[in-house]
Amino acid sequence: MAAPVGRFSLPRPFFPERFDAVRYLAHKFFTSQLIAVVVTASLTVMAQTTRPTPPIAKKEPRVFELHGDRRVDDYFWLRDDKRQNPEVIAYLEAENAYTESAMAPHKAFEDKLYREMLARIKETDLSVPYLYRNFFYYYRTEQGKQYPIYCRKKGSLDAPEEILIDLNQLAEGKSFMALGAFAVSDDGRRLAYTTDDTGYRQYKLHIKDLTTGEHLPDTAERVTSVEWAADNQTLFLVIEDPVTKRSNKLFRHTLGGKTEEILEETDELYNLGLDRTRDRKYLTLLSISSTTSEVRYLPSDQPQGTFQVLFPRTEGIRYFAEHRNGEWFILTQDGGKNFRIVRAPVSDPSKSNWREFVPHNPKVKIESIDLFARHAVVTTREDGLQKFTVFDLEQGKSHLIAFPEPAYAVGGATNAEFETTKFRYAYESPITPRSVYEYDLATRQQTLLKQNEVVGGYDKTQYVTKRLFATASDGTKIPLTVTYRKGLRRTGKNPTLLYGYGSYGISIPDGFSSNRLSLLNRGMIFAVAHIRGGGEMGEEWHEQGKMMQKKNTFTDFIACAEFLIREKYTSPAHLAIQGGSAGGLLMGAVVNMRPDLFRVVISQVPFVDVMNTMLDPTLPLTTGEYIEWGNPNEKAAYDYMRSYSPYDNLRPGNYPAMLVITALNDSQVAYWEPAKYVAKLRTLKKDNNLLLLKTNMGAGHGGASGRYDALRETAFYYTFLLTQLGIEK
Repeated sequence: MAAPVGRFSLPRPFFPERFDAVRYLAHKFFTSQLIAVVVTASLTVMAQTTRPTPPIAKKEPRVFELHGDRRVDDYFWLRDDKRQNPEVIAYLEAENAYTESAMAPHKAFEDKLYREMLARIKETDLSVPYLYRNFFYYYRTEQGKQYPIYCRKKGSLDAPEEILIDLNQLAEGKSFMALGAFAVSDDGRRLAYTTDDTGYRQYKLHIKDLTTGEHLPDTAERVTSVEWAADNQTLFLVIEDPVTKRSNKLFRHTLGGKTEEILEETDELYNLGLDRTRDRKYLTLLSISSTTSEVRYLPSDQPQGTFQVLFPRTEGIRYFAEHRNGEWFILTQDGGKNFRIVRAPVSDPSKSNWREFVPHNPKVKIESIDLFARHAVVTTREDGLQKFTVFDLEQGKSHLIAFPEPAYAVGGATNAEFETTKFRYAYESPITPRSVYEYDLATRQQTLLKQNEVVGGYDKTQYVTKRLFATASDGTKIPLTVTYRKGLRRTGKNPTLLYGYGSYGISIPDGFSSNRLSLLNRGMIFAVAHIRGGGEMGEEWHEQGKMMQKKNTFTDFIACAEFLIREKYTSPAHLAIQGGSAGGLLMGAVVNMRPDLFRVVISQVPFVDVMNTMLDPTLPLTTGEYIEWGNPNEKAAYDYMRSYSPYDNLRPGNYPAMLVITALNDSQVAYWEPAKYVAKLRTLKKDNNLLLLKTNMGAGHGGASGRYDALRETAFYYTFLLTQLGIEK
């Protein structure tokens, strides 16, 4: 059940959003030749003194007029769609050089943090193997190697290991490597997988014959999802548009034969996503926008057939479908925003044949359903927390799987088998490492299969997590998750990091990070603001923070900061904030609104140039997001977006210390947005606080792909955070 593609990701400290170490030498020649053209003489001063001086980008005013409004963009020249303009590269390298110089006095501390965090990680490790059609699949890591190795064993975990993909080998000679799709044919003989070696999230299809170890000549570019038909010879592929990156076309490919386009999604608000039901009986194709969806289906043993529409799309209603024993289980908003589940026969799924399975509840959002031969597991979210309800489909009984902590993150793990009573899920909290459990749906017996080890010892009883509520300006209660080391006294001066996102209906999980212990053990408080625009409190929570109510996201975050200050957790002089992607938009907006409230800002791949981006339909993702942010071609939406767009609302004044992180190959938030933002802010800020731009020259939206490189990035921005708060020990 896929979510629409958007300008989002889940930045660390939750899941890895990574940013590589600086790579200055790649364009050294161009930099040396062109740096004088790009920046002012301040760089010459920097080279002649021990105190670093930031580069100042040249101005080339470009005027934009729409709806009677005139915008002047002095730094539009930094946009280079091909990422090859030597002048632009030189400027980014100059900013990287300045960042390196400014942070050089803290290099020993950065190295200390890196070693400290690395020492907590079990470098040689093994994932929990899962069974699929008589093979146990897993991945493992080896000390000193950046990437996982994907493997399987036939019949038993004592059988010989078969290496399927070694990403370390694929990454040789490359600065980036990411695995996308991973689909094994029903007979276990072939593996279809996709890789991205630039960070642009543009994936290439590979097909490996697992009996010979050879790769087939069948390939395809820009593949976003892949599924096998039951004949083991036919692949269905969704391929994205080369310019807009919208997943818009479905292809059928016969091994060694032809590839034919069989369907195109022509509505620019929609993306396609391909899946296969757990019982393997049907292929499902989802057309989805952020407000509406439509499911098509095809029996997997009829690969030459035609995908049929389950229900025609109805504006404002999303639905998803899973199959079991000749029935569709349909998760739908037909009946309420927070979804309900109905059952319908495949032979005639019309509404007259619907039988309600789980009713709509305005206080409880139904997020997903996992179907098995005799059971169903329904995931719901209530008061911001997820729960599992288990249904015995033969006996008509149900029960709840409860979780003990006040804040946590939980979700289904890999459950590949249909004929099973075992359900696997992953559980973690801000103080509990990720733990994979196997739950017997019939006997209710629960078994811990693995808890991620924190090497060197970890005692969760030495840390505290609380769920608190701040009050927004309109009286809405905003959940806050607060974590700190036990024994901490609230003095009103505790260093605090407040994280926020608040877009696309994405719920920020209250997860664990062993890296974060380096902050907590130095007396920091870590807080997550579950603000509107996210999905923590249901669909209405999302709707109250999007489109013409987007500013609720920003004022909610400010209310959370003020709550922490009022309750003596921290003060403006000790408060740092962090957000990435759409959360970077949040950072830019709240700093413009209340620069006095924060001491330090970490803004990762920030979506800050809202007007220019949303007015350009040729950019990836733009048109599909008109129903998240608004369509600025309409005056009312233009005026509203114009009033909060961070880049367009920078003004002369004092700003917090700020680290802005971007990546040259980012396809979701182009590098030029943060680059322009920093260039403009340099000319407006009146304070002496540090403003740094760090560009990963060989990665994309998620930053570095290698785990050691990712850890280096975390050490870098932790160093910036801690030293700007006066902590260096």
